Amino acid sequence: MRVDIDMDRVRTLIQSRDLSTLSLLVRQMSPAEIVASIESATSEDAAVIFRLLDKDVAVVVFDDLDTVAQADLINRLGHAPLTDVFANLDPDEQARLLDELPAKVAKRLLASFDGDELDATMELLGYPQGSVGRQMSSVAVHARPDARVGEVLGRVNRHPGDIDQLTVIPVISHDRIVLGTIDTIELMRHPSDAMVIDLMDDDPQMAGTEDNAERISRRLLDSGLLMVPVVDRERRLVGVLPITDAARIDKEAVAEDHARAGASEPLRRPYLATPVRVVARSRIVWLFVLAISAVLTVQVLEMFEATLTQLTALALFIPLVTGIGGNTGSQAATTVTRAMALGDIRIRDVVRVAFKEVRTGLTLGLLLAIAAFVLGSPFYGMDIGLVIALTLFLNCPIAATVGGVVPLVARYFRVDPAVFSTPFISTFCDASGLLVYFTVAITLLGL
Repeated sequence: MRVDIDMDRVRTLIQSRDLSTLSLLVRQMSPAEIVASIESATSEDAAVIFRLLDKDVAVVVFDDLDTVAQADLINRLGHAPLTDVFANLDPDEQARLLDELPAKVAKRLLASFDGDELDATMELLGYPQGSVGRQMSSVAVHARPDARVGEVLGRVNRHPGDIDQLTVIPVISHDRIVLGTIDTIELMRHPSDAMVIDLMDDDPQMAGTEDNAERISRRLLDSGLLMVPVVDRERRLVGVLPITDAARIDKEAVAEDHARAGASEPLRRPYLATPVRVVARSRIVWLFVLAISAVLTVQVLEMFEATLTQLTALALFIPLVTGIGGNTGSQAATTVTRAMALGDIRIRDVVRVAFKEVRTGLTLGLLLAIAAFVLGSPFYGMDIGLVIALTLFLNCPIAATVGGVVPLVARYFRVDPAVFSTPFISTFCDASGLLVYFTVAITLLGL
């Protein structure tokens, strides 16, 4: 029988220290419901709930939790009570959890095991951050080209718990070179004495261990494939990336992109379960940066205070100038940051990116300038219309070029480009846009 999760009641029982009633409530929950309750609870409440679980249930629940929730539990409870459940994780899950833990906690947890117990996990940790090798799963079943269908299906049936990795079977040679793949459903459609070599796809898509995990995951999701073999430089099979892992990687990447596009660090737990101090800390740093750097915009306005006094109509268009400049820069930064995450652009491409954004900005500026002149001249006169048009034509390529180059500069200095770019570009484009605007106005209007 399914029990609805009443988190308000759970919190009340924890606050009142009525752990006996809470224990009875938790025992009525399925593992999936316990996972949902832990992931939606605060770190403190999650630790209390997990403490009440039987050992067998705790192993299942811990395995199903997301990596952030697992790390929170270890930080709260210490590594000793969770050594057994950690040992039951797959190597790729252990690697992700160790990445999430503070270095000291991770070292203490690793010290609880003998050196050879975590060989597979340590091998994954040896691959670069963000690479496919860091995220891949171990190979549950592979096939030889001279094997028969019945033999391969027999191996599949012996691994019922690895269903997400068994939708597609890698076909390898004796020295583990990937020769092809074969769909499990395809195997079931043929007699048991059919040969694998006659049924396999001999030109499969594959991923390298050092390929960008986000880019490969997106390619896997777009292609409709259920799994790709992961190979080393000699095309030897070292793991697989199933679609379930690809979907998780893509979801995490999208969440981070959305958070950082707003100059905020992404939250690592559900919003309602995240303490206010953590939410505030994720936002305050860049708000301070924006506040301090906004002084530059004020200084520009102060420089041209006399110009504004002589022709107050210029003030009406300040939001238009700064808004279009800021958005043009932000659009370029978002495009370039995304391309960097997918591995399409590298730091050495900075000149090509700048040249491309100059041309894009000129195109945008020309179109906006024509629209501004046509729409603005009848109401404010041709002189003001010309000032606005020329300002937009000059400002758009500046903003687009800065927006395209700044993420690459941030990456060069090892700063997260997604977080750094937005506040810097917003401030720079405001100041540069106003500088261009008033310079054009003074030149054309003779102020």
